[in-house]
Amino acid sequence: MKNLLKRSLTGVIYVALIVAAVLAGGWWFVSLFALFAILAINEFANLTIAKNGGENVITLISDIAGTLILFVGLSCVNIGLLTPHTTAVLGGTFFIMYLLYMVIRLVMQLYSQEPSPLASLAYSYMGQMYIALPLGIMSMYYTLSDGAALLLAMFIMIWLSDTGAFLVGSMIGKHKLFPRISPGKTWEGFFGGILFATASAFVMKYGFGIYFESIPLAALCGMGVTVAIFATWGDLVESLIKRTLGVKDSGNLLPGHGGILDRIDSLLLVIPASLIYLITITLYI
Repeated sequence: MKNLLKRSLTGVIYVALIVAAVLAGGWWFVSLFALFAILAINEFANLTIAKNGGENVITLISDIAGTLILFVGLSCVNIGLLTPHTTAVLGGTFFIMYLLYMVIRLVMQLYSQEPSPLASLAYSYMGQMYIALPLGIMSMYYTLSDGAALLLAMFIMIWLSDTGAFLVGSMIGKHKLFPRISPGKTWEGFFGGILFATASAFVMKYGFGIYFESIPLAALCGMGVTVAIFATWGDLVESLIKRTLGVKDSGNLLPGHGGILDRIDSLLLVIPASLIYLITITLYI
């Protein structure tokens, strides 16, 4: 019971912070998800680079710096946090700084005494692609019509997809979806997740239609299907990483939930997939 209360309280706080940051936008959005990015990169480094004997303070600082440059740079440009002139100047500056990080991180390995310097470098670059880049482009939602509402809808669809998969899978799940990586997932749960995410589109469109005027119901339902599919893949990707490295959770930061990476694993694949879907849809509606 005590663990359930901890898990529930942590979940409520986590959801409340995300909802508040998404709706507030601006620097509130940047601050919260920059923190998530830092924590996730730190956990990823502990799982991968440290396991190969290559993690040190300088490596971690350089990877966090690269993450912040990419995330803050993309967010400033997409959300319009700065004046147009400043954005134009800093946009190129952030890009150059990020390229500089990539070069510095490569050169660092020449002086490394690590047992597997190339593996350490590969994990650092993987962390940038897997964590920093998806979180960085999330700010592109704010460039879309009804962007804040669609971004919040994306999170709600992820959460409902996860809930639907768990409930349906627990009740009638028999056929394993991916037993090699995640023995608990079933096809029934997978389709339950799609059903819950798609059903939420109806609630959003008919209950809160004023916030979703730019997107028809069919397109919003399609977004639900897209989110549910890639949320499942996102969860499976992190399961593959943890199973390969022989760990259960990415960390213990969130009581009852593991680490921050365990909470955002679905998000990391959903962000690019849903953005591509929505941008494509806008070409035809």
